[in-house]
Amino acid sequence: MAADASTPNDRDRDRVKGADDDRETFEDVDWEAEAGRRVVSRRDAGVLASLAVVAAAFAVDALLVPAEAPLVPGPVPWDVSQLDWLFLLSVVVGFWYVVVPLARNRRLTAHYWRRFRRNRLAVASLWYLGVVFVIAVLGPVVFERPELALRRQYQPPAFLAVDASVPIQCVGPVVDGACRGTLAHPFGTTSDGKDVFVLVVYGMTVSMRIGLIVPLIVITVGTLVGTVAAYAGGMVDEVLMRYVDIQQTFPAFFLFLLLTYTIGGSLFLFVLIFGFFGWEGIARLVRSEALQRREEPYVGVARGAGAGTLYVIRRHLVPNVSSTVITATTLLVPGFILYEAALAFLGLGDPTVPSWGGVISAGRDELDTAWWISTFPGIFLFFTILAFNFVGDALRDALDPRSEGGGGR
Repeated sequence: MAADASTPNDRDRDRVKGADDDRETFEDVDWEAEAGRRVVSRRDAGVLASLAVVAAAFAVDALLVPAEAPLVPGPVPWDVSQLDWLFLLSVVVGFWYVVVPLARNRRLTAHYWRRFRRNRLAVASLWYLGVVFVIAVLGPVVFERPELALRRQYQPPAFLAVDASVPIQCVGPVVDGACRGTLAHPFGTTSDGKDVFVLVVYGMTVSMRIGLIVPLIVITVGTLVGTVAAYAGGMVDEVLMRYVDIQQTFPAFFLFLLLTYTIGGSLFLFVLIFGFFGWEGIARLVRSEALQRREEPYVGVARGAGAGTLYVIRRHLVPNVSSTVITATTLLVPGFILYEAALAFLGLGDPTVPSWGGVISAGRDELDTAWWISTFPGIFLFFTILAFNFVGDALRDALDPRSEGGGGR
């Protein structure tokens, strides 16, 4: 039996070559299709069909369901808000433009996964974020919104005890003058009796919505502006980039403050402001990458074959800058989540939304007697931000062909 004389480096190069074989090359392009005018692919058709279903559900909620009635009745009714509709749109777009391509290009996905999983902390972070996402989606369906209950205020976490004189009424047993926590409130309760565990769950919902909706808007607008500026060039490029310069001189934070003091703060306002006024960095990054891709031979031949501007941008420029956009966006997500938590901590968020930052702020003056109020939301905020950073770094190493992608950390 012949021995395998290939070295690990040879096998790595073979795997990379195999992954590269799945990419479209100059010879693989269907130039007859390029000459056609079909811009909408089957995937785009699926997106449009899904968006039509969401739009129909939105119309039913807006026109047929009474304002005081929830869209989904039941033991835990679900009154779909404006932010919920945006979150649903984000999930639909993420499924068709992230999950479906990964499932279709299995060989290339496997190659990138091998590079990604070298970072063990990133793999653990990905599992953690997956669990947080599931809880964020199902939490509001399972748990009712936290309400005031003064008879159970300052209850300690499960298996811990505090001086029984601190709470007004101890829900758990009192042993040796100490009130002991119960599994009914595993993270304890706040000064107004709200369950900290439920507040943490709803805080996950807020963070995941911010982490999906705002980056989606940033990606969409930034990629559109960057690719159009790079491909069109000339006066179009000049006008778009000068507008980017102007927008960068007026930070979104000050616009958010102005509108908050004018019409009141809300999570929906945060999404709109930071989504539509926070894409300048992505636009510049995409433009820089697209300027290089515009000079590739397949773009020139596509134009010579009769392909329109929209088709070239959609079919050639956007896919070739997608890895840069993905890595940049994953590193932006924790920033948006932390930004929202910081604004809520300062009292500039929506007071009706149980954000992690708001809960931390509510318990900051009671750290000596009720430390759990701020501690548990702070722990989850810390690990969520850290997990997104680990995943973003690992994605950058996996998608960057110049990265050596060393051993797991």
